[in-house]
Amino acid sequence: MSYKEHKDKILGFIEEHEKWRSSTINLIASENITSPSVNRAVVSGFMHKYAEGWPKQRYYQGCKYIDEVELIGIELFCTLFKSDFADLRPISGTNANQAAFFGLTQPGDTIIALHTSHGGHISYMPFGSAGMHALKTEFWPFDFDEFNIDVDKAAQLIREKKPKLVLFGGSLFPFPHPVKELSEVAKEVGAYVMYDAAHVLGLIAGGQFQDPLREGADIITSSTHKTFPGPQGGVILYKNFGEDVAKLQWAIFPGVLSNHHLHHMAGKAVTAAEMLEYGKEYAAQIVKNAKALAEAMAEEGFKVIGEDKGYTKSHQVIVDVSDLHEAAGGWAAPLLEQAGIILNKNLLPWDPLEKVNTPSGLRIGVQEMTRVGMMEDDMKEIAHFFKRVLIDREDPKKVEKDVFEFRRQFQKVYYSFDYGLPMKE
Repeated sequence: MSYKEHKDKILGFIEEHEKWRSSTINLIASENITSPSVNRAVVSGFMHKYAEGWPKQRYYQGCKYIDEVELIGIELFCTLFKSDFADLRPISGTNANQAAFFGLTQPGDTIIALHTSHGGHISYMPFGSAGMHALKTEFWPFDFDEFNIDVDKAAQLIREKKPKLVLFGGSLFPFPHPVKELSEVAKEVGAYVMYDAAHVLGLIAGGQFQDPLREGADIITSSTHKTFPGPQGGVILYKNFGEDVAKLQWAIFPGVLSNHHLHHMAGKAVTAAEMLEYGKEYAAQIVKNAKALAEAMAEEGFKVIGEDKGYTKSHQVIVDVSDLHEAAGGWAAPLLEQAGIILNKNLLPWDPLEKVNTPSGLRIGVQEMTRVGMMEDDMKEIAHFFKRVLIDREDPKKVEKDVFEFRRQFQKVYYSFDYGLPMKE
């Protein structure tokens, strides 16, 4: 092929992907879609610029418009999260975590975080960002019945290990973490309290789930593209905690990044404005939809985690499919993909790590389907699609036709300035 043919092929694959995705039921808990207004910010001339340093104090010239957008974005985020400052420079959630580790700890320090098998992110692990900074990670004791951190045992661990930093949040995150209960214990031993809100930032923005900065967290790190429906990127929110602010800001630049992807920064700012306008309604509907999906899945015969706790208080629904097939999630996720239902297999807290490719669980997130206007009754339809594929063992290609027809009704991006709020029929 000629180079032009390669170019055409690449653009063709992009078009096919966009067409296919708009036909599927995407339930990956770490994804979302942006509005036309945010898309305009991302696909802009901002992508061609460098702007190292602070607004009005750049190391590059030509940033007068960049500076104004970043200052507006900082103000919007501070208003949205009632924080003393917002740093929009991190280019991912992991990058934000790296900055926090670099700025608030020293190599050899101890941190406490969730293990990946209990829902923690890989950046907390010895083989992730924490380990690359030579931090020693101790893991929160986990209560399988509560599907959460064991408060009493965790308090004992904090007092015993005297960590430099305690870290709440994670990737498998149906229930709020005990920040208020344990932050006081952390302060007793002089530890920073960090909250990784990557999955639940949009819920926090909308007044759902929990409010970490009021519950004792010193900083929030997050990605900006899950329940917070912005472009891929990161953010750090924090209280003004003295000289430690300077350490954190120095860790961001020049510590873990140079230029901070200015087109994504602009997209984050537009998303913050959307969330100030529509975030309460969006977050509330996400939680309603998650509960509705969990209840419908249970009614269809699935083993949904957390029944005695109302199944979920976030965007996530966790389903144990180990009784349906020996390969469990490793069997279910690819089969559902054939039917146009996209999600990921997931270890459950009681799974051994060697089951990483055949874990017991499926992790389901409703934030994207909520964004395109789906309501509680639509979650019942989705649950029935699951049953047809995984319990009735219907041909997934037959189900896919019905999935595509169902999805055709939902093509606008709501909770945005472009389309406003969805209307219930």
